[in-house]
Order: sequence, then structure tokens, then C-alpha cells
Amino acid sequence: MQQQIATQTLALAALCQCIRQVQILARGEEKAEFSQQDLRVCLQSIAEQNPTEALDVYGGRLEHLSTGYHILFAQLGDSPKKDMELIRYEMAVLRLERLLAKSADTLATVGKRIERLQQQLLHFQITDDNIIATLADIYVDNISGLGNRIQIAGQPEQLQQPLVQQKIRALLLAALRAAVLWRQAGGHRYHFILKRKALLQEAKSVLQQLA
Repeated sequence: MQQQIATQTLALAALCQCIRQVQILARGEEKAEFSQQDLRVCLQSIAEQNPTEALDVYGGRLEHLSTGYHILFAQLGDSPKKDMELIRYEMAVLRLERLLAKSADTLATVGKRIERLQQQLLHFQITDDNIIATLADIYVDNISGLGNRIQIAGQPEQLQQPLVQQKIRALLLAALRAAVLWRQAGGHRYHFILKRKALLQEAKSVLQQLA
């Protein structure tokens, strides 16, 4: 049971980290807060399709998700100051993942596209603009049409930039990867209420390890 909670918390931390990067890009906050390391960790998870254990999806190191654990701890805690926009995006991603899980054809197509991506990664880094464009295309071609589109709020001049659009879509694909891990670990939306304390304690424990 504890291992399941640990994996669920890991998945939620990853989801938070992906969504936070989306917010930063959309708001034009890159100079102050955007982390290339967080971007790399999030995007690399998409290519990790057959990990030995859950943490391997994120490079095998908890510190790679430090940003996400901090956000998750704040969101699950007792403070009334919650990031409602972040929660809205997370719920939308979890809904999209459930739709994706029910579409065997789409899952197969996404899997094949990611397999082909591995060839590109022999020549480019995961954060290269060419790879980001490929990831964005996978999202647009296969995920966007599954349900209601996730409406991203931000600065219009930011959201109109092609590279920003591509990074956001690539990060949403990475967020879906985290949502898949959450479901594989037995995660359900009602766990945010019924298992909140256990998830919060696990996030706190990880942050203490990283301190």
C-alpha cells in the first residue's frame, strides 16, 4: 500500500511540474522561473515507455521532480491559497487520459509515433526545437480531438508564438504521461479527498529527503 501511495504521489508531483511549466510559458515568466531542467525531465518522460520502476520515468532521481513535490505539498496542504488554475488544468488532463485509455486505436498510434521519436533522439536532445515540434504534433494529431480542448490562459503575445505553442503542447503530452502513471498506480479522482493526508505525508517525506 505504501509503495502505491509513493507512486501515486510521484505521478502527481510530475503532473504538477508539467502544468507549472505550462503556466510559466503562457504567462511569459520564463526569465524569472522557467527551468530547462524541469522541461527536460518532463519531456524525457514521454520517451520512457518501459521503465523498470516508476521513478525511472523521471531519470531515477527524486530531485528531478523537486519542483513538482513542492507544488503538490502546497496544493494538498491546509492553506486556503490554492492555485485553482493549476487544479483546473490537472483535472482536464486526467479527464483526457481517461478518454485516451478508452481509445485503443489512438493509444496504438501514439505508441508508434513515440517509437519513431526514439530515432530522432539519437541525433537531437529532448529539448531541441525539432523534438519539441514532433511532440507537439503527436499531441495535436492524436489528443486534441479526444474531448474538450484544454484552454490555456496567459499573455496573448506569448500564446501566439509558435515555439511557445509547441512547448505547451509537448508539456501537455508529458502531463498525460504522468496521468497514465497515476492511473497505473491505482489513482482515482476521489483519492484527492480520501487519500489526501497519505499523499500529503508522502510529499512531505520526499521533500525532507531532498532538503
